[in-house]
Amino acid sequence: MVSSGDRKILRELAKARAELAATDENKERAARARDINSLRPSRPIVWIEEIPWHEMDIDGELKTVCEGEEARRIEYGLRTTLFRWRHFRADMVVEDAYYVYKAFTATDTGFRTKETILAKDERNHIVSHSYEDVMDTEEKLGVLKKTVVTAYPEKDEANLAVAQDMFGDIMPIKMRGYGIYCNTWDDISRVRGVGPVLLDMVDNPGFVHKMVSRLMDITVDRYEQMESLGLLDFDTASVHCTPAAVDGLPTADYDGGKVRFKDVWFRGMAQMFSTVSPEMHEEFDIRYMRRLMDRCGLAYYGCCEPLDAKLDLLMAIPNMRKLGVSPWSNVSLNAEKMGGGYVYSRKPNPAFVAGDYVAEHVRSETEETIKACTRYGCPYEFVLKDISTVSYKPGNLIGWTKTVMDTIDGYYGRSPR
Repeated sequence: MVSSGDRKILRELAKARAELAATDENKERAARARDINSLRPSRPIVWIEEIPWHEMDIDGELKTVCEGEEARRIEYGLRTTLFRWRHFRADMVVEDAYYVYKAFTATDTGFRTKETILAKDERNHIVSHSYEDVMDTEEKLGVLKKTVVTAYPEKDEANLAVAQDMFGDIMPIKMRGYGIYCNTWDDISRVRGVGPVLLDMVDNPGFVHKMVSRLMDITVDRYEQMESLGLLDFDTASVHCTPAAVDGLPTADYDGGKVRFKDVWFRGMAQMFSTVSPEMHEEFDIRYMRRLMDRCGLAYYGCCEPLDAKLDLLMAIPNMRKLGVSPWSNVSLNAEKMGGGYVYSRKPNPAFVAGDYVAEHVRSETEETIKACTRYGCPYEFVLKDISTVSYKPGNLIGWTKTVMDTIDGYYGRSPR
């Protein structure tokens, strides 16, 4: 139960959020994000995600004051939204509804890691990992098993009723499911480390194939269960830190019932494959990932790994729509290859906000992308993410936002903000 005092605090914050969502500025951004994902080039969207919130408080603006634990969780979410809008909104889109996430559980897959962790800041969940190889034989693969997914529609109804009572007169209340996120090689790196498995691709490829196949069996089965249970959703806040709104999802024959694979985005990457050849990338990643990717409506691939040598491979996938361009990518080459056929998802370098902020570094990086994408007609976005630290200097993100937005203004005119 939420106390009357907590209720009052939450409602005031919700009203403030609803006011932002209703602004013409917010609606323009939402429409522009959809245009970009739908391959209609326009002024790029600028998003900031994966923020080190423990370093961001300014004058106590993020301090929670509710008494109840659940109330504080909701309060913090509302406060961070309002905080971002005040200080580094960029092109953030404030949703015009309050979403209740569908409840479910999934049984253990037997996945275990053994690691050494080094942490510089005990408040930061981003730490350095050194993983031991605990899955180096076929026998050890046997511990992995398929998960059992259970949905709880009765809990959903109860949660929906609580939210409706709390905020229903302020904004619409909606249920929300989940997108598809496939990070097989992130998982493998956690049970094997990076070095051993890269060597095995050459020295013991048969074993690597069995390992990837087993993990994909588990992943595909999990999402098939989620599809059957009605847990998938096309109406998600984002597709891994980037705008998700797009024409064509859900597909035209969607009847309002359970969301199907073909109604949603697929999200994939293989971050440890930066130095893997295109042929081996296809053999050990794409071939397996397509078992799920090909069944989805649209695909977004790439994260921190540069994809310069892999673009032809990825662009051959019929439903590919968005491709990541990491800080280590060749900016112009990617733009020339993609042209107007794919969303160019540019990931600026988070190192530029990690220490002493130098505006010229950010301006140069931003201009390089603008010039390349306008030259080749790319629909594009800037997504600053993986921000492990700003060295307790919130002004770094504020400065980054101003520099990037002002630089874009120089090419497109000032946006409403």
